[in-house]
Amino acid sequence: MFDKILIANRGEIACRVIKTARRMGIKTVAVYSDADRDALHVEMADEAVHIGPAAAAGSYLVIEKIIEACKATGAQAVHPGYGFLSEREAFPKALAEAGIVFIGPNPGAIAAMGDKIESKKAAAAAKVSTVPGYLGVIEGPEQAVKIADEIGYPVMIKASAGGGGKGMRIAYSADEVAEGFARAKSEAASSFGDDRVFVEKFITDPRHIEIQVLGDKHGNVIYLGERECSIQRRNQKVIEEAPSPLLDEATRRLMGEQAVALARAVGYDSAGTVEFVAGQDKSFYFLEMNTRLQVEHPVTEMITGIDLVEEMIRVAAGEKLRMSQADVKLKGWSVESRIYAEDPVRNFLPSTGRLVTYRPPQEGESHGVTVRNDTGVYEGGEISIYYDPMIAKLVTHAPTREQAIEAQATALDAFAIEGIRHNIPFLSALMQHPRWQSGKLSTGFIAEEFPQGFKAPAPVGEVALRMAAVGAAIDHLLNERKRHISGQMRHVSSVRFDRERVVLLGRERHEVVIEDIEGGFAVVIGGQSWPIVSGWVPGEPVWTGTVGGEQVAVQVRPILNGVVLSHAGASAEVRVYTKREAELAALMPERLEADTGKQLLCPMPGLVKAISVSVGQEIKAGEPLCIVEAMKMENVLRAERDGTIAKIHAKEGDSLAVDAVIMEFA
Repeated sequence: MFDKILIANRGEIACRVIKTARRMGIKTVAVYSDADRDALHVEMADEAVHIGPAAAAGSYLVIEKIIEACKATGAQAVHPGYGFLSEREAFPKALAEAGIVFIGPNPGAIAAMGDKIESKKAAAAAKVSTVPGYLGVIEGPEQAVKIADEIGYPVMIKASAGGGGKGMRIAYSADEVAEGFARAKSEAASSFGDDRVFVEKFITDPRHIEIQVLGDKHGNVIYLGERECSIQRRNQKVIEEAPSPLLDEATRRLMGEQAVALARAVGYDSAGTVEFVAGQDKSFYFLEMNTRLQVEHPVTEMITGIDLVEEMIRVAAGEKLRMSQADVKLKGWSVESRIYAEDPVRNFLPSTGRLVTYRPPQEGESHGVTVRNDTGVYEGGEISIYYDPMIAKLVTHAPTREQAIEAQATALDAFAIEGIRHNIPFLSALMQHPRWQSGKLSTGFIAEEFPQGFKAPAPVGEVALRMAAVGAAIDHLLNERKRHISGQMRHVSSVRFDRERVVLLGRERHEVVIEDIEGGFAVVIGGQSWPIVSGWVPGEPVWTGTVGGEQVAVQVRPILNGVVLSHAGASAEVRVYTKREAELAALMPERLEADTGKQLLCPMPGLVKAISVSVGQEIKAGEPLCIVEAMKMENVLRAERDGTIAKIHAKEGDSLAVDAVIMEFA
């Protein structure tokens, strides 16, 4: 076994590998760029080596720098994580030449399966059903359009070396193919150093189901069940679960055996994933193979009890698999939410900045439910523009799917993040969605269920009553504290607060009464009493306790004369008044928002890649105005209506803050 390994990655996956290595008694070496000097993985590792500038092309993607770091520290092996160099055939070859072990598959397997074009050719040769498409390298947009016309729309344009939704576009017309081809090639080049793309038929109403395989260097290969990854946005997974609510045991076995056969055909000898596109009728087609550890591997670990990182390390050290196919048993259900630094109400555009508050829910097992949080950040740390916007992966495991979803919803409510925009409100709303809860999924789920984008819904029904009760409870606690402020002109005993209050939950009015009960107090709303039990202290970002005997977690953010409460996917400003105060508040004029209709504002912090128009140019609705890059994704900003360009305030290469004015319209 190795004494010391180097992790050629950053963020949560680097921290994840370090945890397993530490448990195995293996020392770890972290590498870091200028932007990651103070990163969590640097702090966690036994040693750390600086490898270059913030841009990945000058640091994490430079093989020579990784090898130099290994030689300087005496690391015997390298775990690549995912992304960066993890699927580059040249990386394990260079490591081998330097006498360093690659904790991953052999270069031949990476060449055969890591390249999406070659993997489809290999699958076709092995008589594996594949999605119709053109498997050759496409030279230009004209050829891409011709191929798409022959295949039939819609089509998927995909980077050959891609992953994580980068370098991927869906096109429904020839014009969209031409533009998507250019964007996919550009993103592929900047993210993977390989601008090859291919075109295939896009299957409508599909499900994305993948099989985890594990092989060793002695010819043994097994599969560890499946993961359902159909909840996607812009072709990037958002929520994953294991097992899939679609599959029965017979289909699971067919998919697993096919995945194993494919892995055996290329001599696969590590952890890898065979991805399938599945129809609602349980038909399935080979999509691609990821020759690395997947982002969503924790849900497989939770239902199998197998540490995939440990198995990868043991296999790389030459050990045989410690289990056979018969030993693999699936237990319970697991759900994973990817928590991203992005603004869901601004079409999920990236958000950067400092994590002023970062308080994840408590990890561990209780009453058969497990909560796990894989992360690479900490409170006070910074989310930069240079890398993937992932903050954490929140994972829950329980005996049933319904219980795992309920646990996930509760954990999301208890996850407090401030300082940047994030997608927890969206994830919380998803957990409450009836279609998600029923398991009727497809990769078009988000586009179909949120066609106008996402806006946190106003609380209704019992959720609204719980939030009103919590708002009243917070106000009551603050009033109790005011009674004990020292040095008041009036004696504390003479201070009395009205027990009849008005809770304004957004625009909804709830009249409540605070009544004393044995052991505490209750909030009475509409004649219904809600006993309140909580140890919440003012200033804490999450209110936890019981409301009417039910365990509840509610996000709390202070605002002027009130708080913003978020719970169960709903959010609202909450202010608590006396009846007279409520009458006066109703007379206050509403603040009007500034008119920015004649300006193009930068929707996220990012880099201006291109300006597509000039001053005085007439534009039509839908016409591209500029391209802003953030977190490895290129975002085309388009005109919302016809007009004329009056002024342009930004130029190519500018780094802009959110809401910076890019141009003005006449």
